[in-house]
Amino acid sequence: MQKQINVVLPKGLEFSFPIPEGTPLTHDAARAWLDHQFTTLECEPLRASGKVLTADKVLVVTQAAGTKLLGDAQWAAAYVAAVSAALGKPMIRVDVPAMAITY
Repeated sequence: MQKQINVVLPKGLEFSFPIPEGTPLTHDAARAWLDHQFTTLECEPLRASGKVLTADKVLVVTQAAGTKLLGDAQWAAAYVAAVSAALGKPMIRVDVPAMAITY
């Protein structure tokens, strides 16, 4: 079965990343990486309550990363490892304009 993360950005820009076999990160390590990126990229919570769900964190980190970081091979590899481990699904679509993740 093919494993892949598809990212849709504004203006119809799309990235497709294959998910390598195996689990390069634990769930906790993936969440830690996302937490670090959330802080580094100065992301804001989506919910007024301030609660940040893992899926929300993936969305806002992806949005903040944009084409610059998603186009960087090293950052993108870490992103794929973290998102795939954090969400645990073989096919993931991160749609930034719709602010939605589908599996």
